[in-house]
Amino acid sequence: MTHTETNVQRPLWRSPRATALIAISLGTVGVAQRDIHRRASSEIRGSKVLWRLVSLNAVGALAYLKWGRTDSITSD
Repeated sequence: MTHTETNVQRPLWRSPRATALIAISLGTVGVAQRDIHRRASSEIRGSKVLWRLVSLNAVGALAYLKWGRTDSITSD
């Protein structure tokens, strides 16, 4: 049996699914952090500092994107 024929499993962090999940997670966190940075404090529900801390992971970032922003649509 040669080295290429062995059935060696890759570590979990090297699997394509894990790589995709990490990329999506980092992207979500990046979008939330950028949005917090660009928005005025009046357009964010609560403290910007608190939302920055909460959105350091994907679940918190999704929570911010769903509930942390106020409607910025202005009526003419």
